[in-house]
Amino acid sequence: MPVALMIGVFAISIFLYCWLIQLGRKDIKPPAPQSSDRATSQETANSDNGAAKVRPINKEEETQLRECFPWGVYYLQNLEFRPQAVICRGHLRTKPEVAYKTIRENIEAKFGDRFLIIFQQGLNSNPFFALVPNPQSHHLDAKRNKEVLTRPGLALGLLAATLFTTLLVGAEIAGVTPQAVESNSAVILKGLPYALALMAILGTHEMGHYLTGRFYKLRSTLPYFIPVPFFPGTFGAFIQLRSLLPDRKALFDVAIAGPIAGFVMTLPLLIWGLANSTVVPLSNKAVILNFDAFKPTFSLLLTLLSKLALGTALTADKAIDLHPVAVAGFLGLIVTAFNLMPVGQLDGGHIVHAIFGQRQAATIAQIARFLLLIASLMPWLVGVSLIPPYYLYWAIFLFLIPINDEPALNDVSELDNQRDFWGLASLGLLLIVILPAPSFLIHLLNM
Repeated sequence: MPVALMIGVFAISIFLYCWLIQLGRKDIKPPAPQSSDRATSQETANSDNGAAKVRPINKEEETQLRECFPWGVYYLQNLEFRPQAVICRGHLRTKPEVAYKTIRENIEAKFGDRFLIIFQQGLNSNPFFALVPNPQSHHLDAKRNKEVLTRPGLALGLLAATLFTTLLVGAEIAGVTPQAVESNSAVILKGLPYALALMAILGTHEMGHYLTGRFYKLRSTLPYFIPVPFFPGTFGAFIQLRSLLPDRKALFDVAIAGPIAGFVMTLPLLIWGLANSTVVPLSNKAVILNFDAFKPTFSLLLTLLSKLALGTALTADKAIDLHPVAVAGFLGLIVTAFNLMPVGQLDGGHIVHAIFGQRQAATIAQIARFLLLIASLMPWLVGVSLIPPYYLYWAIFLFLIPINDEPALNDVSELDNQRDFWGLASLGLLLIVILPAPSFLIHLLNM
């Protein structure tokens, strides 16, 4: 792909991402205060900009709130009143999940669904509770129930459009020329293997998120594909979650389900596509994104899979003319790796947040961004290439997205050992995809 076109696609992606984020945001207007609640808005203080700060609860409710914190569960020391929030600070005296469940039930028994109860780590590592107005309380039930989340017509329309655009790209990869299409339009069906394989990979990835969200009873949209009229034929697919995640366990499960499901679909398709690809003589055209003379050694996993599929036919003086299904598998592998980057609201960012906590995840994200940027600049800095130069686009994009992930309601309770293992394994998968095969392995495999 020409550099100008790659930059153009990158720029369009940023605007599309920002537009989709803004589209998903809704302004929630607070309800008119009831007569019993008017006393809560009487105590005000001037803020720095002159606006009024409203005390979220009155004195009587403050007493009720303090009673919700048993001293043997969470020893409450003080309450901090903020505009539209109450911060409850103290010392945790039992397991975080037990404390959250107990205190949440106590608060809901006295205040109903008026507040969202958030449990987070403080700067001094002491966990605290925060009570904020619940935008999904009973006064919005009717509006929330009328909101249409699953729009099958839109989802099917985008699915059909993406099938068409990927079909065109697949036909081009298969060597179909415009002249051949003019003489016989049926030859465009040669792009079907690429289109179906790529959409199966992307669709499985998003369905992993969607079905796991349904398991946790989270409100979400259907997967929506994004068609584009040039390579690769789609910008992928996405879903939008409209519910807050209850804890780090749910955050982890929803996040990892997509990459794992996508990788499970990618692996057999990629191996089959490589096995049905053609070995060709190595030439100066053997660059990473030249699928007619593809050299897989820039990725450790691709190197191993290529050797497994092609065996002794693939030697140091040979390259691969990729089958269209192998091209789709390669793109699926790249999409999986990008989503596993441990930054912000990417799947990898959610995973490290669930494993290490929000503050540590932000530190990991910052380190990951700088490491990727430094590694992608190595060819220009010292003349040594650690990873392909096109990962520079990844590094730039990662610096444009926030490193902080949204907290779960219970953001204190840690994961079990099994989830920790699978989370670290997913980061290991990221490394073997983006890191090149070491020289000794290339010589050992005669590649």
